This record gives sequence, structure tokens and C-alpha cells, in this order.
Amino acid sequence: MKLFQQMLVVGASLGFLAPISAQASNIVDLEEMSSYSRGKKSSLKFDSKTFTNQISKDTASLKKSSRLDSKTFINENTAVLKGPSNGFEVEQNKFEAGSFSDTTSLDGKAVMWIGAVDGGGEIDQKDSTSTGYTYTMNLNTSFTGDDNLYVRLKTGEQGDIWKAKPTYHIETKDNSDAFEVDKIWYTFSPFDDRITAFVGPRIENYYMYITPSIYKPGALKAFKLGGNSNFGASTDVGAGFKFELDNGLGFASNVVDKGADLANGTFAPGNQVKWDTQVAYTTDNWHVSGTLSNARNWTSHSYNATTKGAQSARDSIGTALRGYWMPDETGTIIPEVSLGYDTKSYGGVFTAGNTTEANSYFVGLTWKDVFLGDDRIGFAFTQPLAATEVQGGGATGEVDPQLWELYYSFRPNDSMEITPAIFGGNDVLADNDDDIFGLLLTSKFKF
Repeated sequence: MKLFQQMLVVGASLGFLAPISAQASNIVDLEEMSSYSRGKKSSLKFDSKTFTNQISKDTASLKKSSRLDSKTFINENTAVLKGPSNGFEVEQNKFEAGSFSDTTSLDGKAVMWIGAVDGGGEIDQKDSTSTGYTYTMNLNTSFTGDDNLYVRLKTGEQGDIWKAKPTYHIETKDNSDAFEVDKIWYTFSPFDDRITAFVGPRIENYYMYITPSIYKPGALKAFKLGGNSNFGASTDVGAGFKFELDNGLGFASNVVDKGADLANGTFAPGNQVKWDTQVAYTTDNWHVSGTLSNARNWTSHSYNATTKGAQSARDSIGTALRGYWMPDETGTIIPEVSLGYDTKSYGGVFTAGNTTEANSYFVGLTWKDVFLGDDRIGFAFTQPLAATEVQGGGATGEVDPQLWELYYSFRPNDSMEITPAIFGGNDVLADNDDDIFGLLLTSKFKF
């Protein structure tokens, strides 16, 4: 039985319990209901008369009086049942229903999109209009005031075109509608409030960085983190820390092991492991950083890479240089600027023509508060990670890849965001036929 069906059955059952044990005038009063309200608790108490012969006497005179009125789902308090004292007595001080810890907060979002890609057939996809959605809930709990347990629950489904790496939607989550734990980790400050430590069974490297880029993609994941070709993405067992000084200097180091929870154990020779170390300097208006990535058997860095550039399942050393600058005022013709440059060197046993060196670059521009408050125009251009050197020397045989996006994002209200976008690219994977052009409309609802 699915979650929403279970919720309906539980609601209906509560509505009929009181009449069965008492009189026809009993009703379900949900006027005081609240989703996740804190510190307000309700309770149920069963007295000695609850399960007496009174039940059979009252049942004979039952009428269908349970109802849901227009105030049923007002978010004010937790659910309260009313009933007579001679049958089903309910008090509001024993049984907790629908409340979180005082230190737990919940927020979430629902994202839906529709779009089409011309040229998708060249990357083994269909040239057709396709939709997608994700639903996310974020839970944050503090136990000491200086720590946080983060849990992300997420589900999603979308057409195949939004799962192909060159057209991977920024919100794509493909788990066939299963609502499951997507991320979970714990952060704390062990010695100094300038140090943040991370540990968790489902975390990615880049959540443990000092923010390397402020460009927010409007369509494709390729533009995340200032060009998603060196950082990659892979959720599994990980740990790390970042140390941010008051003068703007910062240092971060972290590791993720995709096989740590499998039979061979942590850091086993065949595991996919990525260790990142970052040095950064950040001010109110600008940032520069360099990140060194040491990866073993890593396969998750192909969101912004050609076939030759990606070289899956090889050891590699990657360098990611990032920088951004923000103007003092928004609403002008001067944009925020984000820059990125990546290099990657591959190791292992090579045959002639295998890629040994590759690079990528990225430029992202953002204009804020242009026409409306909180609106945003974004434009980004990248060369996906492409081979610059192959085993044995000579020509790389690489194409000339390019990828870009342009979007406008606006808010009809504080909880909604609408983003129409266009994107395109040339030779994005392996040959000159891999050209794409796409139209996309994404709607986001936050709560």
C-alpha cells in the first residue's frame, strides 16, 4: 500500500473509532492539526470503561456522523479526538502525534519539468518531448547546538533524455518513484567553531568543499560547481573536514569510498575511491580556490566530458581551479562572474590511443534582480573535458566539444520558481554528429 493510501486509511479509521465506542453525535475534530509543529503534543488515555459492554449497546444506535469540514487540515496543532467520558475518553496530554523534536526542522521542494532535445538521437536517445519530476524532503536535527544531522529523502522519475550525461537535468533523480534516503551525514565542530567535520554513509565530496562556484545552473548538471568535469558526483560512505579562518583563508580535505559498505570493506583495492583536497581564499565579493583530486577506479566524472575525456575506471590526478566575483549591487548590467579550469592526468595500463591528459574550461554569468525582485538571468559556456594527449603521442582524434545554456528564472511568490531555458552543444560526446539543441521549462515549489 502506498504512503498516501495509508494516510487516507488511518484518517478514516480515526474518524470512525469514536462513534463505535460512544454515540452518534461523536465527530472527528481535526481543526487543531499541524504538520510538524513543535512542542505541541496531544495524548490519548484509555479508561477502564473503554472496552465494556457499553460498546455493543452503543453500536446498535450508530449513525454515520463522522465528517471532515472545511477546517480539517488547518496547520495549527496536532490531531485531537473528541468523545464522551463514558466511552472513549481522550485527553490531550499523554499520546504524542505528529510532532518533531524541538531541534528538528523540515523543508522540501517539488520540481517538475518538460522539454525536448533536437539531436538526442545522436546520443542514443529519442528526439521527443519528455517530462520529469523530483520530490525532496530535508530534515535537520541539532543535538548540541554546534552540530547537525542531515537526512534527505527523495524520489523522482523522468524520461531517458534527462539521464544522458550531455543532457542530464540539474534535478534528475531516477529511482522509479521509490521514496528513499538519498543523503545522510553528520556535521560537528570538534575543536574550534572554524572547523566543520563531516561523516556519513551517504555523502558526496563536493558537500564538504568551501563553495567553489556561485553559478546556479538553470538546465543542465554539466554547469554545476563551475563545470562538473573534475569534481564528478558519487554518493556513498565519506568523511572530511573544512577549516575556514577569519581572514578568508580556508582548507578542506575529504574522501568518499563507493565500496566501503560492501563485502571487501573500506579502501579495498578494487573500490572506487576519491580523495579531494582544497585550498581557498574567500572575501565578500570574490573567491579563488584550487582542488586536487586523487581518484582510483573512478567512473563518476562524465557529466561534462567527451568519451575520450572521461576515461572511466582509470586512476587519475585532477586539478580544479575556480574563481568568482560579485558586484556590490544587483539589478545592473554588471553580472556575477564564475570561472573554472580543470585538468586531469590518467594512469594505469594504456594501449595506443588511450587518453593520458585532458582539460576543460567554464564561464558562467549571472544577472540578478533585473526585471523583478529575486529574478535571475544565467548564461554559461563550457568546453567539456576533452583529450589533449594520448598514449603514443600524435593526434588525439578528439572532437571540438562545446556546451552552453541560457535561462531566465523568476518567482511568482516566495515559494515558487519558474525557469524557462534553452541549451545546446556541438560534438558533445564522440564525433561531429553529436550536436544538440534543447528547450526546457522547469517549475519548483518550495515548502
